[in-house]
Amino acid sequence: MIMKKVLVPLAPGFEEIEAITIIDILRRAGVEVTVAGTQPGAIEASRKTRHLPDCGLDDALTRADEFDMIVLPGGQPGTNNLRADPRIKTLIERLRARNKIIAAICAAPTVLSAYGVLKGKRATCHPGSRAQLAAGEVVDDRVVVDGPVITSQSAGTAMEFAFKLVELLCGAEKAAEVNQGVQARL
Repeated sequence: MIMKKVLVPLAPGFEEIEAITIIDILRRAGVEVTVAGTQPGAIEASRKTRHLPDCGLDDALTRADEFDMIVLPGGQPGTNNLRADPRIKTLIERLRARNKIIAAICAAPTVLSAYGVLKGKRATCHPGSRAQLAAGEVVDDRVVVDGPVITSQSAGTAMEFAFKLVELLCGAEKAAEVNQGVQARL
């Protein structure tokens, strides 16, 4: 089996629970996760914790064709910082062109909305961001899969979201195997 590769970009003000849960669960499943910072050095998250990415976003951009998925964590002002970075749009466009998985949680689905990714799609996001979400249908489900686009609501749904990503990349058996150690209620 070829190892799956996922990109998780971090911008200042990202939501810690969402990013770290996704990174952790995917890595437990044997997925190669690249954490890329939008700026050099450590990135300060929404609760003032500091995190050191694996590489810069420019490096990830040069390797965009390697990734099977991109996952955008939410949080504020992290989501606004992701939306304002043209490299994020370029990465999403490149993965979409190859029909790869585009995922976002909390306020981050609004980034996908701004780029037209959610046009004609079912999607969800944090209730506080719904007014900014332009999708085919906005639903209240905790995790929504519509083809290669996956969205989720908030830090409280991060574990379910992460396991759905494992299931899509590696299969239901791998997700169940990882959960034997984690014991999440899914």
